[in-house]
Amino acid sequence: MRIRNLETFVKVARLGSFHAASEQLNTSQPAVSARINALEDELGVKLFDRDKGGTRLTPRGRQTLPYAEKLLALSQEMKQQLHQDAPEQGVLRIGISDTLASLWLAPLLRQWGERFPLVEFEISVDVSAVLNRQLRDYQLDLTLTVAEGGSDQLVCEPLCRYPMRWFAAPSLVGADNNAVPLGQHPILSFPRQTRPWQYLQQLFAPLGEQRPQLHTCSSVASLLELAEQGVGIALLPEPLVQRGIDAGRLRQVEIDSQPPALEFSCNWHLNDDRLLPRLLADCAREITNN
Repeated sequence: MRIRNLETFVKVARLGSFHAASEQLNTSQPAVSARINALEDELGVKLFDRDKGGTRLTPRGRQTLPYAEKLLALSQEMKQQLHQDAPEQGVLRIGISDTLASLWLAPLLRQWGERFPLVEFEISVDVSAVLNRQLRDYQLDLTLTVAEGGSDQLVCEPLCRYPMRWFAAPSLVGADNNAVPLGQHPILSFPRQTRPWQYLQQLFAPLGEQRPQLHTCSSVASLLELAEQGVGIALLPEPLVQRGIDAGRLRQVEIDSQPPALEFSCNWHLNDDRLLPRLLADCAREITNN
């Protein structure tokens, strides 16, 4: 199986276009088509559907993509090990959402530091939208953030997902009843334009003037502190509040609305030829899922 054909397949899959792939690979569109045809013949499956709406992966194509990406990564790693005398080194700029930083920053840095002792990490902690904008502007090399839509510029791979739950101080919930009317207390959650904020806007829209106050904050630590002090009911990812639950400072609240889970992804530049961002992303996935 030719690495060049696999590389062409991955490019077309990520960009959704034979023409765009040919430009990035600095070759002709017929050459791209020939490579895809050769790979399809070798695998015995059809990888893409092409029509007026564009180029889309077939079900077999979607099944093939992660294997092709792994083979390309192994090929690049082998070349680096054989042709580079020095291990990975330098400075890598990483953006991590406040939620993930609160949960995983220490074990991430510890593990990354052990695996890549010559790499220095510049960490930026902020809301996901800001970090991904900085990534697109080449101010960052890798982000671990709330998952956004696909991008022609970035590799966006799933990292982890956490359920969102309602929490409040025991003084707001009462001794025996965890059910609280939605408009009875202020709501605490993440800043404007984040996924939780957008969900709350949809949830509150039918309430009109009866909607509760919504207080937002970009700091997870501050949101937890406000919730524990009884300022309002907090909508937060479940793992963030486990310590508060265990210590009796917070209790889960039952509200007749189930928020969608918060999904996170690892993101880096499609044209970044270094193996390091992928290796760090794979390591992050191991830590957050175990």
